[in-house]
Amino acid sequence: MKRFLLLLFLPLSAICQNGKVVSFILESKALINEGGENPNRKCSVYLPPGYDESNERYPVVYYLHGFTGTDSIYPMMKNVLDAAINKKKIRPYILVISDQNTLFQGSFYSKSSYIGDWDAFTAKELVNYMDSHFKTIPDRKSRGIGGHSMGGYGAIKVGMLHPETFSVMYGMSPGLMAFVKEFGPNSRSFKELQEVKTVEELRKTYYPKVLVAVGRAWSPNPNKPPFYCDMPFTYEGDSMIVHQDILEKWHANMPVEMVNEYADNLRKYTAIKLDWGRNDAPRFPQQNMLFSVRLENLGINHYAEEYIGDHINKIWTMDGRVLNAMLPFFDDYLEF
Repeated sequence: MKRFLLLLFLPLSAICQNGKVVSFILESKALINEGGENPNRKCSVYLPPGYDESNERYPVVYYLHGFTGTDSIYPMMKNVLDAAINKKKIRPYILVISDQNTLFQGSFYSKSSYIGDWDAFTAKELVNYMDSHFKTIPDRKSRGIGGHSMGGYGAIKVGMLHPETFSVMYGMSPGLMAFVKEFGPNSRSFKELQEVKTVEELRKTYYPKVLVAVGRAWSPNPNKPPFYCDMPFTYEGDSMIVHQDILEKWHANMPVEMVNEYADNLRKYTAIKLDWGRNDAPRFPQQNMLFSVRLENLGINHYAEEYIGDHINKIWTMDGRVLNAMLPFFDDYLEF
């Protein structure tokens, strides 16, 4: 009883353990490019409570941020990570985020001949740096890759390409898995982009800006200012023109189209999960259900879940997917 009363009157900080966030700049060779992107990228790392004093080595989750995001681990994010450990939802592990915000606000975690090889930066350079500078368990069975939106897409695509590096993947509301709804060929998005003539005009948009970021990653064209990329669909009046060669380049980067070629890679994973909010923009439920069905048809074991939420309201919150779904998923399937 005395011990209980003592705990009752202790400040919360004395009861709960807190991790810390550290940052570093990774000077990348993979990101040396002709498109004006800075190859030196800031990375932020969440280190669990007791990291400095411990002789233990830890699993690592590579978390990929969304479009317009950066490496920043905001106070609410750190609170969620601390809460996961203090509530014993997870055992302590490391989480790292690299800054993949580009001149057009997103790398799409892809290999581009114009803006750099963001895939190799993510799956090789960053992993090698973490293993050589932090107390990691340097084994694929102790590495997970996850992310949200553009980062959810990146987690699935980079994971699909690199089963030698990661063993568990989790995509939250992955984007651009296929051409559907707002990014479908008959949406307003490609028409709207065609009406934009300057970078200044582009920055005032959303869907056209996403398409340009994708184009610079998947179908760059250094001879085509001001955006330096080609689109798979253009219009003459109301008539859509399909550029088959460009369309094939985009399909080669869309997980719904990639899955047949990389099915054997996916079968090497210990666990795979994706989720999406029922009340998100229309493209998210449709494209992720398509991907899940493709996995099911190929006999690839995975988890797919729709929850009641939109794109951002239940992600890095105390009732959200990171704390209550993604972090425990990695705890369940990574090796400690």
